[in-house]
Amino acid sequence: MPRDPDRSGPGGRVDLGRAAVTDLHRDDPGHTFYYITLTTPGEAFGPALSAWSHEALARRADADVVRYSYADSPFSIVGEQYLRPVRELFAARPDVAGIADADEACAEFALRLRAMETALRRLDDEGLFGVGEARAGVLVLVEVVPGDEENVPAARRLNPPGPALDAWLGPAA
Repeated sequence: MPRDPDRSGPGGRVDLGRAAVTDLHRDDPGHTFYYITLTTPGEAFGPALSAWSHEALARRADADVVRYSYADSPFSIVGEQYLRPVRELFAARPDVAGIADADEACAEFALRLRAMETALRRLDDEGLFGVGEARAGVLVLVEVVPGDEENVPAARRLNPPGPALDAWLGPAA
């Protein structure tokens, strides 16, 4: 049986996520990231990491349109070498779309989203996205793309109340 994608420890999803986010900060010094997201399509394939920085957004004439668009960011789908093993774990599990029983399909889908959310929550607990006021300025998400009804509750669970969450909830809610 394939491993549960909701695991941690050496080489676990938390270590892999930490490496991907750390590389993002190391490879792009001078960027203040305000949006970091793990995305997956409605089939709940393995996650991809994307981000936006204030500096990159300031160079866009369409900033209001792309502010929270993982796909339009210059930091779209980064850290692939780290997330590949997580995607392989997801791929080794039953295909969500191929599960005939709707309850079982929903349970598998929820398991994958929970694994992604748990990884980000643990990284947040370590302070990887900042602490205090700095953390309040960073939106951390698990997003089913295109939009999904679960994105808003997940955002509320992952982020402290504050300006970053409020700004995103305005159009998302």
